[in-house]
Amino acid sequence: MFTKVLLALDGSPEAMSAIPYAVDMLDAEGEIDVIHVRELMIGRGGKQTLHADESEVEDIVRSAVATLKAQGVRVTLQFATTSSASPAHAIAEAARLANSDVVVMGTRGRGQVVGLLLGSVTQRLLHIAHCPVLAVPPGAIRAQPVAETAEPARV
Repeated sequence: MFTKVLLALDGSPEAMSAIPYAVDMLDAEGEIDVIHVRELMIGRGGKQTLHADESEVEDIVRSAVATLKAQGVRVTLQFATTSSASPAHAIAEAARLANSDVVVMGTRGRGQVVGLLLGSVTQRLLHIAHCPVLAVPPGAIRAQPVAETAEPARV
């Protein structure tokens, strides 16, 4: 169980599937710090968000945070913006500044070749984060918690 969990969300279904894992990892006094990284492109028109639907993505992330709060989870939300560094660097820095115990994020599972060509935030984060990273693959099935018994088993 962890006290400080950093949950990286990009609004995708794969990222959102990591939310229950982050909640499951919290101890009784724990809290989740949610981060969403806006990626900027620099071009002739100035700085533009990489994703045209960025405001919709941010609404999805805000809604997820509101749902967690409604469930009684201690949660904060921060937005970071990056144009020169990858989102992985922004996530790693947020985890370091918050003294996070673990980073939780969903993966798209695109495969090695596509990951090599397009880059992988998860792959990069695994190499630069100061703490463990839980990468939740698409379609992951959560294990059910083991029920505690009233008396310990005797051998």
